[in-house]
Amino acid sequence: MSVLDNWKEWQDFLGNRLENAQSQGMSEGAISNLAHQIGDYLAENVDPKNEQQRVLADMWSVADEQEQQAIANVMVKLVKQ
Repeated sequence: MSVLDNWKEWQDFLGNRLENAQSQGMSEGAISNLAHQIGDYLAENVDPKNEQQRVLADMWSVADEQEQQAIANVMVKLVKQ
């Protein structure tokens, strides 16, 4: 089973990676930019595995660059919890 198959596991996975990045001194701006790049990669290369990912993929596909960055920033906030 992949971390992409389960929304909670996906959030935990991202949260752990975020903690690692912050502990290594990565700035908030760099994290935000990386989150956007990951969103682009997922949108182009990975089929959504659950309903939550499908909603994100659909929103990402109709969003402009600024809106995609906002989605990425919200995902960062979500996994910080």
